[in-house]
Amino acid sequence: MTTSPGPRRTAARDDIERAHLVDPADRTWSIARAHVSPDLTDLARRFWIPVWDVPEGRDSVQRVLQYPVCLVVVSDTYARFYGVVSGLSHTMLTGRGWAVGLMLQPAAGWLVTGEPVRRMTDRFVDLGVLPTLDGPAVTRGIRGAMGPDPHSPDAQACAREALEEALRRLLPVDDEGLLVNAIVDHVESSPELLRVDELCDRFDISERTLQRLLHKRIGLGPKWLIRRRRLQEAADRLRDSVSGLSGIAAELGYADQAHFTRDFRAATGMTPGEFASRFR
Repeated sequence: MTTSPGPRRTAARDDIERAHLVDPADRTWSIARAHVSPDLTDLARRFWIPVWDVPEGRDSVQRVLQYPVCLVVVSDTYARFYGVVSGLSHTMLTGRGWAVGLMLQPAAGWLVTGEPVRRMTDRFVDLGVLPTLDGPAVTRGIRGAMGPDPHSPDAQACAREALEEALRRLLPVDDEGLLVNAIVDHVESSPELLRVDELCDRFDISERTLQRLLHKRIGLGPKWLIRRRRLQEAADRLRDSVSGLSGIAAELGYADQAHFTRDFRAATGMTPGEFASRFR
């Protein structure tokens, strides 16, 4: 599936777009998206492959409220492993280029790095320094596939295959990893969940155990996890909701519109009204 910024649409958005604070007026890029192979679903979520052509003298800033997962990104100029970004992620696109990105599962960061993922929060490293992946070989495979024509579906499929093959050596995912996958999935799929104690009750674990688990596997704690999901939901609803700001604030469990506005502006640099006006 390929998507690009365009007119506001009312159909349900996939959750990559929910996290991507896209400017619909920016038409300098497109994104091809694909699921991972079935045997890797405990380890990785999905691919995204942006291709851009930004006119000389301009730039395109991509702003994302990242999910609580690590990322692997290989482009024509860099190859990196990213920890979770606690705030707003910014990527500046200039000139012509492409990237092959893989969104991992919450379980995967620790398996890839071999250490608690909290050490990677708000950081990235070159793929070549990771002990579990042959970063140079992966990078060569992806660039060899994408170089001739990054828009080609066949080229993109070959690039995905190169990265998937490198990840398979990390299987199977351990029981703790499967647990953290389930916890994060529950938070992301349960808009009614607003408190950490509710999450602890659901999985029958103490708050201290939950804190340790999340800091080890995703690098941030349960309060951040719940807050991030609410902010992503807010961005999604602001695109085309008819509820108004007070209605959205109430739907998401905020005490009042002022609290919602402060929270959204602190995370994105925009008020809810400023973000919503992009799509009107």
